[in-house]
Amino acid sequence: MSALILRRVALLGLILLAVSLLTFAIVNVLPGNVAHAILGETATAEEIRAVEQRLGLDRPLVERYLGWVGAMLRGDFGTSLAFNQPVAPVLLARLWNSAILAALVLAVAVPLSLAVGVACAVFQGSLLDRALSAFAVVAFALPEFVIGLALILAFSIWWPILPGSSLIGPGENPLAQPEALVLPITVLVLHQLAHLSQITRASMIGVLDSNYVRTAELKGLPRLTVIVRHALRNALLPTVAEVGMHFGYVLGGLVVVETLFSYAGIGQLMVMSVSHRDVPTLQATVLVVAAAYGVGNLLADVVSMRLNPRLRS
Repeated sequence: MSALILRRVALLGLILLAVSLLTFAIVNVLPGNVAHAILGETATAEEIRAVEQRLGLDRPLVERYLGWVGAMLRGDFGTSLAFNQPVAPVLLARLWNSAILAALVLAVAVPLSLAVGVACAVFQGSLLDRALSAFAVVAFALPEFVIGLALILAFSIWWPILPGSSLIGPGENPLAQPEALVLPITVLVLHQLAHLSQITRASMIGVLDSNYVRTAELKGLPRLTVIVRHALRNALLPTVAEVGMHFGYVLGGLVVVETLFSYAGIGQLMVMSVSHRDVPTLQATVLVVAAAYGVGNLLADVVSMRLNPRLRS
């Protein structure tokens, strides 16, 4: 299994290399000029050339890319053009905030999704199954910003018991204001629950119809024992794989939710870097998000191999 993990780590390195190439290429073909965006409309040609020389924008693309990758490997993420400070501390602070939000979302969404999915599979075709499945379809079909706006309207305006903004100060711990995290966590949990519960349901139905489960039931084992000890272990495999994908999403793909609730996470940082044409921050943020997806998939593979030894070959 160690060799397989090493191969996956090597593949992750190649994926990040490809992402870095694509990110650098896309950033450099975007319309507009970085130096012009920094100096404003009144900048002269001499001032623009001076900024381009200072930022290294006058060098060939290949040289600039190799220099950027080399600096990244040394831990130098460059200097933010929007914040006028090194990218690394800004990125790490935002990443920590997003990691806290992601951990809370997964801690609620994963066990809840498993419980709902198993309940729907065990009582397949019942009123409970139809009601939960219909709710999951509606929750997954609605965009996150629609659910978020509805929750803000309900619980911040009509019934003002929760803040409609999750704005936190620089260096402030998000957990110091737990009430400000309730609405964004609810939006993300509903979205995760809708997807993961239906995957668990479909997988569980297939496992419950398998021969070894029928054999266990014919041996007289209690229904709960059959579900928990025999069926659930194999039914978890597709769900675990999806959780790995969702790990990267809830960590780095929260652009809509973080922007809607003004939460100082990495998704909001990505939006700010695009609007301010902050190229160093944008490139570093995209790589971190890609790494989050890769690490999430790697962790899911490890858990899947633990659950099913046949995957280790």
